[in-house]
Amino acid sequence: MSNQSAGLLLFRRRDGRLEVLLVHPGGPFYAHKDAGVWSVPKGEHDPAEDPLAAAQREFTEETGFRATGPFFPLTPLKQKSGKLVQAFACEGDADPQQLRSNTFSLEWPPHSGNLKEFPEVDQAAWFPLAKAMEKIHPGQVGFLEELARLLGEAGGEREGDG
Repeated sequence: MSNQSAGLLLFRRRDGRLEVLLVHPGGPFYAHKDAGVWSVPKGEHDPAEDPLAAAQREFTEETGFRATGPFFPLTPLKQKSGKLVQAFACEGDADPQQLRSNTFSLEWPPHSGNLKEFPEVDQAAWFPLAKAMEKIHPGQVGFLEELARLLGEAGGEREGDG
């Protein structure tokens, strides 16, 4: 198992406000969860693989979309698990209704002996920055904060942050 992941944070401007594309994990464990489970489209990669190439591959595998860049790196974030996540931001657009995710197999229900296919990502959505801060996994909030700072956006800090 790799200790590194890479992903793409796609952003756009709508009606003068910054929006980011986040994805909701598929499968039965996240079916009824919302706040704090959405993510930058990302995935594990071998340490020898170029993180940007891995981020582009994972973005396409999880969403069916292609991002063309230009890309700019965000500061990598270490997760509680010890995994290091590298994200790259780029401006673009995509229609969440056109989501096409790869799938994975899981024995479900547990101990049933039945393998079931689930999408790796079951939803994608555009969120204004403040709403994205509520939706995204807490270990990835730093990506949104950094993007907001780099783009000179207000609302890039969570309440209570200074």
